[in-house]
Amino acid sequence: MVFSSTVFLFLFLPLTILIYYNPIFKSRKFKNVFLLLVSLFFYAWGEPQFVFIMILSIIINWFLALKISKNNKNKKIYLVIAVIYNIGLLFIYKYLSFFVNNIGWLLKNDSITLNIALPIGISFFTFQMLSYVLDVYYGKAEVQKNILYVGLYISLFPQLIAGPIVRYQTVANEIENRKENFNEFCSGIYRFVYGLGKKVLISNYVGLITDNIYVNMTWGELSVATAWIGAIAYTLQIYFDFSGYSDMAIGLGRMFGFHFEENFNYPYIANSITNFWRRWHISLSTWFRDYVYIPLGGNRVSSKRHIFNLFVVWFLTGMWHGANWTFIIWGIYYFILLIIEKKTKIIEKMGVFSHIYTLFFVIIGWVIFRANDMSVLGRYLGYMFGIGANGMVDELAIDYIKMSGISILLGIVVSLPIGKFINEKVKINKNIKEIFEVIFMLIIFIMSILVCMRATYNPFIYFNF
Repeated sequence: MVFSSTVFLFLFLPLTILIYYNPIFKSRKFKNVFLLLVSLFFYAWGEPQFVFIMILSIIINWFLALKISKNNKNKKIYLVIAVIYNIGLLFIYKYLSFFVNNIGWLLKNDSITLNIALPIGISFFTFQMLSYVLDVYYGKAEVQKNILYVGLYISLFPQLIAGPIVRYQTVANEIENRKENFNEFCSGIYRFVYGLGKKVLISNYVGLITDNIYVNMTWGELSVATAWIGAIAYTLQIYFDFSGYSDMAIGLGRMFGFHFEENFNYPYIANSITNFWRRWHISLSTWFRDYVYIPLGGNRVSSKRHIFNLFVVWFLTGMWHGANWTFIIWGIYYFILLIIEKKTKIIEKMGVFSHIYTLFFVIIGWVIFRANDMSVLGRYLGYMFGIGANGMVDELAIDYIKMSGISILLGIVVSLPIGKFINEKVKINKNIKEIFEVIFMLIIFIMSILVCMRATYNPFIYFNF
């Protein structure tokens, strides 16, 4: 079930809100148990066979965290068991097929193959389980003795499928002591509608452009202009897809009294690759920083060890996104860029051109990320730089500019903090401002609903991770 589906918008969410805020059963225990049950149902809707794996993982991690909290001599053993279990689960479902199939390819034996179905959102909820156990071990979070509340933290439907990756200490107090109120509920609605609009009014549309261009590539060559249009369209699609989902998740959380941390901060205005990753998928970047990079020694080590630490982080970041060589290359690609930035101080010499440099390499990075395999990647990059391309500009590129130029331009504008700047600089009467916000959100909501009811193209990119 996706947030932008009619089932979610017209059935699941309204019923959940009505029952959650019913006037008869108002206790915190009822609300928490109810949210746990609907969250499990939400996951089981699309993955009925895998919900039991998630429940088993909740039980195992709850038990191991309890054992770790005893602070006895065996706590490290329980931590190792927890890490092996969670990483092992992720490996079996996400990477085992990749490794077996590559062995078959190396041995040139087509019979050596494996195809294991990937549970939706396994990377997200596995990382949350790991962070909970690790935080209990290092004393950053108190252990939760109530298994139902651990289950609620892991399975809470707003962030279950595609994040943001929520730390336990972020919501620990709110699980038992949150205070829902009308203003926060309205704020959550606004945030949800804003994210829904980003997803269905921008991401889905520019996503069609990208998909069509990649389909055209299977039938023939692309011009340089068409290849760049496809790359820019995907750059916008993945941002509005994932940041839109994060906005909806944060908004839904507020409707039920939870406050998740921000996951995006206008990443396309970054002036360096380092700055870009402080703005993009913040919950994942900080997870790898706190649980991999810093434990390895961070930058407080020798130069060679620092390079090794960065390599490990970015190799794992690439692998986290998927079992494919293109994702591994994507991770190493960012490792190389970050090493160049940190060791040469090149950004300081660029001035205002640092923004152009960053955006250029980010777009190339998304081409690597989008490619299905190495062959597609090589061909597409070649077309972008004129190698084997069908000229600089062809009729296809002109058609896309005519039909989709406004949509791409709108996506570029919305990806910039222009609205935030106007809101801060322009002084408007509070009542008028609130009326304008309501009207604006109503327009976005109505347009989004109309699209959701008619559209058949409605993918979520990060569901694959």
